[in-house]
Amino acid sequence: MNTSIRMLALLLILPGLAFGKAVVIPVPAASDAFASVDLATKDGAAVVGAQWRYHQAEVVDATFRAAGPDGQPGTQAVATMDVSPFAGAAQFDDSSWPVIAADSLSSRRGDGRLSFNWYRVQVTVPEMIAGQATTGSTLVMETSLDDYAEIWVDGELPRAAGQSGGSVIAGWNASNRLVIGRGVHPGQQIQIAIFGANGPLSRPPTNYVYIRDAKLEFHNADVALPFAVPPQEVNVEVIRHDPAIDAIVPANPKAFKLAEGFQFTEGPVWVGGEDGHLLFSDPNANRIYRYSDSDGLSVFREKSGYHGADIAEYRQPGSNGITFDRQGRLTFDQHGERRVVRLEEDGKLTVLADRYQGKRFNSPNDLVYKSDGSVYFTDPFFGLPKFAADPRKELPSQGVYRAKDGEVTLLTDELQGPNGIAFSPDEQFLYVGDWNDQHKAVVRYPVKADGTIGAGQLFYDLTSIPGEDAIDGIKVDQAGNVFVSGPGGLSIFGPSGKLLGTVVLPRHPHNFAWGGADGMTLYLTSQDRLYRMRFSTTGVRPIAGTN
Repeated sequence: MNTSIRMLALLLILPGLAFGKAVVIPVPAASDAFASVDLATKDGAAVVGAQWRYHQAEVVDATFRAAGPDGQPGTQAVATMDVSPFAGAAQFDDSSWPVIAADSLSSRRGDGRLSFNWYRVQVTVPEMIAGQATTGSTLVMETSLDDYAEIWVDGELPRAAGQSGGSVIAGWNASNRLVIGRGVHPGQQIQIAIFGANGPLSRPPTNYVYIRDAKLEFHNADVALPFAVPPQEVNVEVIRHDPAIDAIVPANPKAFKLAEGFQFTEGPVWVGGEDGHLLFSDPNANRIYRYSDSDGLSVFREKSGYHGADIAEYRQPGSNGITFDRQGRLTFDQHGERRVVRLEEDGKLTVLADRYQGKRFNSPNDLVYKSDGSVYFTDPFFGLPKFAADPRKELPSQGVYRAKDGEVTLLTDELQGPNGIAFSPDEQFLYVGDWNDQHKAVVRYPVKADGTIGAGQLFYDLTSIPGEDAIDGIKVDQAGNVFVSGPGGLSIFGPSGKLLGTVVLPRHPHNFAWGGADGMTLYLTSQDRLYRMRFSTTGVRPIAGTN
């Protein structure tokens, strides 16, 4: 039975909760808000802890590439222009920018004529407003800028249908109105960046840029979370460190948001070919989801990682890494149950590994099959409620293991936070990432004939790269390039360990899977969202009969 047929059988055995196909969700009307905050007043700004900062933007000289025969960026360098600074990123450091009073937003700023500038403000969701709890609310921001504006929300330039503003200038002095948060919770911070421009651009006026009004509306939940959206383009930046990256990432890269509103997404795997679908975990929600363009989003499996009565103690009780073996049987790690399991055709689970030398694992995290049928997996402590200090922890260390025919072998316990794991295309090497603030590194191990590994060698150390995240998911392409979730974004390395480039998305991708008909599309589980991005290389993915 091939993979697609086998997984279809599983779906018939285990029907999930269907959320339905992606739909356009309208922006709630202002009249439906249960509370409104005027961010252009000191009292209103204080309600959500808003502090406005301002900086003028400049048009600067830049270089790019002229269009080639296919209409895409070619090889000929050309001189062009760009805007500086780029302040739309959520983590952009605006601490050196002057603070401006909320009630001074109407003051004229910039130098007039052809003038551009940035306003940045971070809002914090209060616990209560207008006598109503804010938990689960939908937040809408409405602002009007003289003359044009683009609005960035937490580093993403919204391109959803039905919204006014975001990446498309709404019009001269028009009101920009867009959703900046759904299912929010008290204490949640949302970073807003407003790019202003004097206009019309073709005949710069004799006036200046200023904000006419800025309001934040609180609405009752307008849609059940999570939900699929019509695939919509999101901003993506590619930092090209080496010319070799051009053979991997297109010169005009495109990334698309597919779904949002999750608690935390992880461990994806593509099932089938062109008409296939994606399975991925939300370990915080204790679920495995299913996504496809044709069917939208649904729940594939509830209680994917834990059934215990003390589940409230767990931050991530659910499943994490997902893959399938050469026979097309789904295999996944269960944080709460602390084991690696395989889903059989009749819907039952077979435990492949749950102990080493009689002691329970910490919380198996990521996994990969070798062509000989053995499964390799990492076992950090991240799924335990109190992490390394949890009294449930039985093993003295965090390890990388191999399970085959009921036998479990410890391969190494030298890493403090073993996480992402992948084989090179020829299975000569095993890559393992270390989620460790002091050692954000990928280690490469030679694989011996008996399936064990030799001494590890440092493949790349990303500790010095800015960013809060350490090393998470790892995948490879058929050319041997290594894709790593690390600080700064999705880093891409050549087989020798040379950093070729970094892909930066609005949300940091913690894991990813090659999918689509030809395996050239990367599906990225990025915190509360699901993205996909087309590459110019073919990935190595688990397909029945191969790795």
